[in-house]
Amino acid sequence: MNETQVTVIGNVATEVSCTRTADGVAVANFRLASTERRYDRLREGWVDGETQWVTVTAWRALAGHLIGSLSKGDPVVVSGRLRVREWTEGEARRSRVEIDARSVGHDLSRGTAVFTWGAGSRGEPPGGREVPVGEAVPGWIADALQARKASAGPPVAPVLAVAASGVRVDDGGSGGDVEVSSG
Repeated sequence: MNETQVTVIGNVATEVSCTRTADGVAVANFRLASTERRYDRLREGWVDGETQWVTVTAWRALAGHLIGSLSKGDPVVVSGRLRVREWTEGEARRSRVEIDARSVGHDLSRGTAVFTWGAGSRGEPPGGREVPVGEAVPGWIADALQARKASAGPPVAPVLAVAASGVRVDDGGSGGDVEVSSG
């Protein structure tokens, strides 16, 4: 089957939300706003075009990484499978554009970022520390969030709200991908 792969540059328009499927698989969502900019020779300046709105969905480890990495307003580059969902509400036909994300990153043409390896990405988290099963927020993630907050980056309140609401990081004892679960 041929799948349409796309890469979209834009800004995170909503806070990242993370849940689990009935089978226990982590899934995160956020809305992405992508606005065309072009140079207008008559005005001798840059003008904004139409804004395209896309729902971005990420699964498993990528879902967990988005929670600790993205904040509303962040410039990002999203790559993945394009989906157009269509349905009917009464007499009206509706549609929504979605990207099933394969990769999400900050747009470094607009700023800088510091990369931290996630659990399972190279066998273990930074510093060689194992991630305890059921720990609310592993220490190495908390340290990275504090460092980001100290560098005057975007607020980390959504991440703290996730921890306070009982969302837990759990690798299932396998030492593999970290998944986010509630309860």
